[in-house]
Amino acid sequence: MSTTIKILCYKSKTLANGESPLMLCICKDRKRKYQSLGISVNPEFWDFKKNEPKPNSPNKDLIQKIILDKKIEFQTQVLEYRSEDKDYTASTLIATKKRTKTKTVADFYNELINELRQSDRIGNARVYQDSFSSLKRFAGNLDIPFADIDVIFLKRYEKWLRENRRKETTISTFFRTLRSVFNKAIEAKHIKAAIYPFHEFKISKFDTTTEKRAIRKEDVRKIMNLDLMQQKEYMRFSQDLFTFSYLCGGINFADIANLRYSNIIDGRLVYLRQKTGKRINMPLSPEAYAIINKYKGASKGYIFPVLDDNTHITEEQKYNRRKKVLKRVNYNLKAISKITGLKMNLSTYVARHSFATVLKRSGVNIALISEALGHSDLATTQIYLDSFENSQIDAAMANLL
Repeated sequence: MSTTIKILCYKSKTLANGESPLMLCICKDRKRKYQSLGISVNPEFWDFKKNEPKPNSPNKDLIQKIILDKKIEFQTQVLEYRSEDKDYTASTLIATKKRTKTKTVADFYNELINELRQSDRIGNARVYQDSFSSLKRFAGNLDIPFADIDVIFLKRYEKWLRENRRKETTISTFFRTLRSVFNKAIEAKHIKAAIYPFHEFKISKFDTTTEKRAIRKEDVRKIMNLDLMQQKEYMRFSQDLFTFSYLCGGINFADIANLRYSNIIDGRLVYLRQKTGKRINMPLSPEAYAIINKYKGASKGYIFPVLDDNTHITEEQKYNRRKKVLKRVNYNLKAISKITGLKMNLSTYVARHSFATVLKRSGVNIALISEALGHSDLATTQIYLDSFENSQIDAAMANLL
């Protein structure tokens, strides 16, 4: 038998505000069940024939929206029961909706962020936090159901990001993170796959090609040989980190900061990349060894004075410290760039790109130094590097200087 869902105004009951409550009435198999909508109206403004607010009713649009949302909520549950061929009554339908508390977008974002923090995945937690903060600035309030984030919402959000002059890569990151939140919410069965908006709204349209940030071998030598004895200590430290990254397979800053003396094995640098978990095995050149020896004893437990076992205990403390030092190092590298006459914003990432580009121009096998190192899929390059014998990697590294 069909199920009817309608809204009734209980004019026989008068609340303290002088209005009458609106009730949801579900009828199935000639049995009725009622549930309060949590709102009330003055019977004077209610059309009892149409069971809806009169045109002159105060807050008419808001009341109609609440009614429509509630009807859709229960109609969706009815369709779900039917698609699964499940029997139900008016009572079980209401009981099911009471047990199922729909998570809002804000609820689910905060849940994910807390889970990531508790598992010490601080970097990922920051990515989701940044996405959440951006969405909140745009929407004003995220205590909304996921169904409200439809294609129209996404187009408006994209327009807002562009008006606020966000970079293409940043826009892509925000949308990819939001898409990930949707996928996780569907997987956790908090929302239905039917409301997923990313089948129509394509994220692949965003241009995420990274601008090439490599410099020539000659320019790398200029930076390495630059006499900075009259400069501040942090300027010399920044120069050393750039050089070490270039000489050691383009190792990124986070991995440099995490290096311990136990990562030096038989004259080689052996470590697990923080980003991918891949094992990297690189020869240490005399120049790289000289830089390591320069900072011996400067930090408790680590090769370079970025982290300290006595100070940076939690993953969040380590993350914050790395971020702070990296900002300062890149600031000093920009100053070094001006001194050497390079017309570019020098950064630790330039060392990583330059490592790949110099070897490629030297004729090193493209399978060993992947083009992806200069674009988005950096993890692929490290996988390729890991798959070659040490002798092949050593021969390639000989082309650096």
